[in-house]
Amino acid sequence: MHVKLQLVMCSDEGHEETVTDVITLNKNGQRIEHLGLTLAEAKQLLSTLQRHLLQQQVDTFLDPCFTCSDCGALLKVKAHASRSFRTLFGTCKLDSPRLEHCDCTRRTTSSFRPLSALLTESVAPELLYMEAKWSSLVSYGMSLDALKDFLPLEVTLDVKTVRYDTLKVAKRLEAELGDEQPCFIEGSPSDWDFLPLPDGSFKVGIDGGDVRNWFAKQHNFEVIVGKSTHTFGEDEADKTPSSKRFGFVQTLDTKPKRHLYEVLHAQGLQMNQDITFLADGNDTLRALQLEMSPQAIHILDWFHVVRQEVACVIVRHDANRDRTWCPITSTLER
Repeated sequence: MHVKLQLVMCSDEGHEETVTDVITLNKNGQRIEHLGLTLAEAKQLLSTLQRHLLQQQVDTFLDPCFTCSDCGALLKVKAHASRSFRTLFGTCKLDSPRLEHCDCTRRTTSSFRPLSALLTESVAPELLYMEAKWSSLVSYGMSLDALKDFLPLEVTLDVKTVRYDTLKVAKRLEAELGDEQPCFIEGSPSDWDFLPLPDGSFKVGIDGGDVRNWFAKQHNFEVIVGKSTHTFGEDEADKTPSSKRFGFVQTLDTKPKRHLYEVLHAQGLQMNQDITFLADGNDTLRALQLEMSPQAIHILDWFHVVRQEVACVIVRHDANRDRTWCPITSTLER
């Protein structure tokens, strides 16, 4: 069976149509692995479709740029150059002409590249999003492998590029953060009475640990991580719990409380909502969670404290069993 897929471009008026052959497939339906599209065929289809669609969009954007917006005269082409644009479905090479300004109006420059107004970045926002999302979950190398498994990305995309793109996204998000504050409690008790009834409750666990410096292995630095969970009661079983994680290096992050506040705020925390913080009593962790909510309850994580400071167990004899090992934390909790 021969399958031919075509891309039909229609003008805004709907009169002109451009038909382009995208891909031709020879499909055999005698075995189960022949059914539908294979991963390689899907990658080829996405890459080809992306290239044709992107080129058509760029041509449509550039067409009116060849005439002067003031007098309508045809602009001269001063030079031609190509520009790369990395997308989720491959890297596309696009023609970027340099045009001379018309003499009818005085300009600050004699020429310009109209494509620069459209391509403000060399990477598509969706590709940046996917790189940053996967890099926040696994290593840069594993992120690259996962993206290449399902997307038609070129072999030229390497770990350094993924790391650079992720860092660029992180810097932009950091720049959008508000100022650091010692207290994030908003309003007064009289204002909180007028807030709508909150949905569910929050539980936040925070912990820190020393990580060895890769370059100076005799030195360590502290990494603080946490998880915020927004859960609902039995009468709200139709609502899905929300979990978000956060982390930072204490000596480098200048806005730790702001980061925690933004995580809770993104989950819908209200000033009249119950929230429970769990930590091991470390001064840094305690300062991080204070003045975050007027309804906060702070619980000392005894299991964590005892596990670190006491390396012993209590032996409890049982009449039915010879011996049972019981952690000392169980005794403290009881």
